[in-house]
Formats: sequence, C-alpha cells, structure tokens
Amino acid sequence: MSEDKISFTSVFAIRTTAGQEKNVANLISIRAETAKLPIKAILVPEMLKGYIFVEAEGPHFVEDAIAGLKHVRSRVPGIVSFSEVERYIVIRPVIEELDVADTVEVVSGPFKGMRAKITRIDKTKSDVVLELLEATFTLPITVHADYVKVVEKAKKE
Repeated sequence: MSEDKISFTSVFAIRTTAGQEKNVANLISIRAETAKLPIKAILVPEMLKGYIFVEAEGPHFVEDAIAGLKHVRSRVPGIVSFSEVERYIVIRPVIEELDVADTVEVVSGPFKGMRAKITRIDKTKSDVVLELLEATFTLPITVHADYVKVVEKAKKE
C-alpha cells in the first residue's frame, strides 16, 4: 500500500450498556491496535448514555472491533452523519440553554439540592437570578449559571 492513498471514513454508532461506554471504547481501542484495524477515532459522548461513535473506513472493521466484546449491545445500522455527531462535540455554555421561568435545581453552593425558578438571566456575567421554590418566603438569589441544572423547561405560550 502506498502512503499517499486517500481513505474515506464514516462514523458508526454502537449501542452499549449504559455506564460502560468508556470501558467499551477502551476495549475497542485495544482491539483496533492489536488487530491493526483502520479505526480512526472513538467518541464517548458525555450527554448520550448507552452509545459510542466509532470512525472507521467501513462497517466491517467496526463489526470486527466489537465482535464478542462485553457490554456491546449492537452496531446501529447505517452511517451517522457528521452533523449528528457534532452536537455532542460542540459544548454550548449552560446559560445558552436557560430561559426565564425554567425550573432548575441548584447543583452547588449553600443552596445545593434546592429547586428554584429563574426570574432573570445576565448573559454577560453568566449569572442567573433565582427564586427558591422550597423557601418559606421569596428571596431572590444570584448564582453562576454553571451551578444550576434544568429540571423543567418553561411552558411556551
């Protein structure tokens, strides 16, 4: 084989046991190295449980890499488009997903574990003003956007 040969790759999805994605990725990586399979990349998306993406020159190479591996459920038929994979690679700031009136849970700080409703968003400072739902009286608190997790999106009229 010559070095200037151009190879085209595709991205394939593999279903795994939820929580075992990194283990499966490591096993595929080891098998690809030892068997010299042309697998270019393995992506374990943080936000997508039970799936990993493998970039290879063909589906048969992916099948060879996953054959008999523990925690592998199946290869999803077909090719995954780059635009579908891109949303798991490009990380948007948390504040981009927040809206006024969303119900959130505070994940850090003295109010950790409490639910609140967003009353105001300051995108320049990445701060959100919250009204705690579990408090006896309404007291607005300001926390950094990274300290909240959306529990329920506000209903759009």
